[in-house]
Amino acid sequence: MIRTPSSARRHRLFCFPYAGGNAFAFARWQEALDPSIEVCAIQAPGRGARIGEAPIDSLPALLRAVAPEVARLDDLPFSFFGHSVGALVAFELARYLRLHGMRLPEHLIVSGCQAPQFRSAPRGLHALDDASFVNLLRLYAGTPPEVLENQELMALLLPTIRADFSLAENYRYRFSPLLPVPVSVFAGTHDENKGAGQVDGWQKETSRACSIAWFEGGHFFLNEQRDRVLRCIESTLLPTGRSATAAHDVSSSTHALHTHST
Repeated sequence: MIRTPSSARRHRLFCFPYAGGNAFAFARWQEALDPSIEVCAIQAPGRGARIGEAPIDSLPALLRAVAPEVARLDDLPFSFFGHSVGALVAFELARYLRLHGMRLPEHLIVSGCQAPQFRSAPRGLHALDDASFVNLLRLYAGTPPEVLENQELMALLLPTIRADFSLAENYRYRFSPLLPVPVSVFAGTHDENKGAGQVDGWQKETSRACSIAWFEGGHFFLNEQRDRVLRCIESTLLPTGRSATAAHDVSSSTHALHTHST
């Protein structure tokens, strides 16, 4: 877990990365967000400083490992942000916390992830041979080309990326009481995760409000539209925002993106 404690922090944002990603994907967020928000990026085994540890390919096992770390840092109100498989982890972690009587997040922000009840059928991507798997990652455009071309580096990274894909593809939704937590859904206008129910289906997981914000770009709009994503996070966690102007800018961008998504 990577965080920068500060007396100015009033709200903690736990961030969960996409498949093959690590806590450093959120390294620059702290300096770009309102000072009252503390970014706390989750670093699972098999990546970053934990590269020597075996990656976890089971969601239940990952939840058991992460939940105590989150519970340990409950001195501030907190929310979850996750992108792609990270959003699935954040969602199930919120359900895990409720099941075990732990403090719940104030808000759940799910980005670039199909709604749990409307996920596409698994295609066994985690079991592809190395060459085919690397080509798949190239198509997803989430891994820098120079990394994909570095065979030694990919030999280190592939087990972790496969574990993340396996975790997602072996996921089986189980019905549970609705979360009493508002949900914000971030989606890319050109992402493939836009089938029936795969975006608005998140409403079925909460008894509170569920909003959708569209961003221009594909699956990794998170990087392509970084500033807009961060402003939207701010307006979600800090309703009054940094200023009326900032709140207006985010609102206008979100509305425009809704208009252009069909």
